Amino acid sequence: MSNSILLKIAKDAIEEELYNKSKIDRVDLEASFDFLNEQRACFVTLKLEDRLRGCIGSLLPDKKLIDDVISNAQNAAFRDFRFQPLSKKEFENVKIEISLLTIPKMVIYDSIDELKEKIRPNVDGVILKQEQNKATFLPQVWDELPNFDEFFENLSLKAGLDIDSLTHFPEIFTYQVEKVK
Repeated sequence: MSNSILLKIAKDAIEEELYNKSKIDRVDLEASFDFLNEQRACFVTLKLEDRLRGCIGSLLPDKKLIDDVISNAQNAAFRDFRFQPLSKKEFENVKIEISLLTIPKMVIYDSIDELKEKIRPNVDGVILKQEQNKATFLPQVWDELPNFDEFFENLSLKAGLDIDSLTHFPEIFTYQVEKVK
């Protein structure tokens, strides 16, 4: 798999929307790179000066990788509700990272201690789901929140739940990523 082509597609997708011009030749890319036709889920993370500037992705592989990269790159740049849309000036300096996800697997646990044993910091991305509330942190978030309790408290808040949501035994799924940067 060519990492540079994925990054180029993400950058071109942002540029297409920013400047309202066509840059991506899907037909040629799909013919030249078979892996772009695979059903894969990805996240696109944007950073400026090592600070998060946007991050949007898919948890399940429901479209071709090329389509997932394009839509997630554009959404991370222009539709992440935490940020203003990316400006032309910011575009010149933005760093793009793509995380290719494995299929999430449910974690079966009977206690928080058992969950602590099954979660692998810096390896596992985590999805926390309770009723209609759901959120995820990519494995990279462990860099900022290396403590299990702090990680899950913040993930719970992101999902719109109380920080002690683990006491209610929400569904937990894990996945791993292949980072492209």
